[in-house]
Amino acid sequence: MALQSVNPATGKSLKSYPEMTRAEVNAIIDKTHADFLVWKRLTFKARSERFRRMSELLRMNSGYFAKMMAREMGKPVTQGKAEAEKCAWVCDFYADNAQKHLRDQKVITEGIKSFVTFQPLGVILGIMPWNFPFWQVLRAAAPAMMAGNGMVLKHASNVPECALSIEALFHEAGFPSHIFRTLMIGPKTACAIIGNDKIRAISLTGSVEAGKAVASEAAKHLKKTVLELGGSDPYLILDDADLEKAASLCVEGRMFNGGQACIAAKRLIVVEEARERFEQLIVKAMKNYKTGDPMKSATRLGPLANESQRDALHDQVSRSVKAGAKLLLGGEKPKGPGAYYPSTVLTNVKKGMPAADEEIFGPVAVVITVKDEQEAVAVANDSPFGLGAAVFSSDLKRGERIAREELEAGSCYVNDFVKSDPRMPFGGVKQSGWGRELGSYGIREFVNIKSVMIK
Repeated sequence: MALQSVNPATGKSLKSYPEMTRAEVNAIIDKTHADFLVWKRLTFKARSERFRRMSELLRMNSGYFAKMMAREMGKPVTQGKAEAEKCAWVCDFYADNAQKHLRDQKVITEGIKSFVTFQPLGVILGIMPWNFPFWQVLRAAAPAMMAGNGMVLKHASNVPECALSIEALFHEAGFPSHIFRTLMIGPKTACAIIGNDKIRAISLTGSVEAGKAVASEAAKHLKKTVLELGGSDPYLILDDADLEKAASLCVEGRMFNGGQACIAAKRLIVVEEARERFEQLIVKAMKNYKTGDPMKSATRLGPLANESQRDALHDQVSRSVKAGAKLLLGGEKPKGPGAYYPSTVLTNVKKGMPAADEEIFGPVAVVITVKDEQEAVAVANDSPFGLGAAVFSSDLKRGERIAREELEAGSCYVNDFVKSDPRMPFGGVKQSGWGRELGSYGIREFVNIKSVMIK
């Protein structure tokens, strides 16, 4: 089997990469483990110096990496550049804060000295998706490796150039040669190596199906997992919301990365009295996202990652319309080369339709109408997912109460769209997964929380 890189804007093949054999993969894991035994004994200062150099390289080469992302998965270059710079931020954040987050915690006992210490586990297997091909990797690697772990990466098969470039970044930044390695493998081999004794834990971002497969295999070997899976994020637009602001932020949250984000604004739940005006504003804002060449700086909406992704999205839209949803914009699959799909707005969406029940991964805004706040919360939580959520209200106390107490999600924002931030823990509940990345909680996922008492 080969890993094939295809330009989604043209449909043309870029490069094919042979899959590594099981023996080659196990040899790499052995080398990563050997480097881990040295890496874990370095001071936080020594590790942070490498990550600060990584940050510099990401910023210096952000334009180059942006073009790479555009070629392999269709991300507009302005967004790709922002992604590379966000990766630099997460490297700096953990370089600055890892030691503080993992500082020994004193405990008063009958012993002379008692404390909790945080020690690295070993080699972490990262299984990452294509939609944010640099960010997903670095947001997992930076905390895990600043904690003293090593990492081997199984990236999505359609972004092999990005995967190899990330490994090259680690080398150029002065990390040990094998402390971070890219494995050119498919899903079958990735599941098989979970049983390797030197793989101590797994971090996966991907689909619910992939998460279940990896979690099941990891359970057989009693390996720790952190899973960030799908999402169908609800955005509540209440009767006292600033509709212009809400519509603008909902569209921005829906359309970033062509709507191909787990935390995109996927269900816009608006109270009836605000529906008509909100729909007008949504349609107007969505019209500003016209499909174009992702290599051009003016492009805000490039192609989807591949044609099968585009066709699956169109099928969801078509089945929703057939079931009674109304198209306000878009919804027609374009002719010609490339995995393009237009900005689309669906309204009159109800439970039982794909647009309400399934994760919609693309540039489709879904409007669901409710009578009041109580029904809005009920509809928001009536989902197998629980990754992110947002609420729009001019009453900040009301918004905070709903975000804090009512919404079933790992990240809840008031008067803004949901985003990941190195300073805040990130993850979901229900079928959106378990565990947390980022913040102080993320760096403590892959450590041995060890109690020590001296008497």
